[in-house]
Amino acid sequence: MEGVDLRFLPAVNASFNALAAAFLTAGWVAIRRKARRAHQYLMVSAFASSGLFLVCYLAYHFVHGDTRYAGGGVMKTVYLSILASHVLLSLFVVPGALLAFYFAWRKAFDKHRKVTRWLAPIWLYVSVTGVVIFFMLRGSLPAVP
Repeated sequence: MEGVDLRFLPAVNASFNALAAAFLTAGWVAIRRKARRAHQYLMVSAFASSGLFLVCYLAYHFVHGDTRYAGGGVMKTVYLSILASHVLLSLFVVPGALLAFYFAWRKAFDKHRKVTRWLAPIWLYVSVTGVVIFFMLRGSLPAVP
């Protein structure tokens, strides 16, 4: 789309990922403290942050295409490894979160716990590595005047 400049979105996306990670962590702490209502709000907030990330990510890439890692050597290998694991694991976040929400809504908390036992670390990893990828990409690019 000519004339549309969304180059500010990668920083916004990293912020959404960081927020999601913070909400996920706070939600885990809340449920450990038996604060169910707080846990519910925090998990919905984590899902909203991740959802906003996804919308902005798609908009950015629709307008600007892919951003390639400009560095080389070992750091490029590290970057590509993190990116590959991030992308692969991100495929499980939305369906896993929807399944967890469904079981919680149905008050099937045993099933909810079974899903979230594997979903929580995956979602947290995806959120944190999203921020790491942003900084690795930015660090590899030449400075823009």
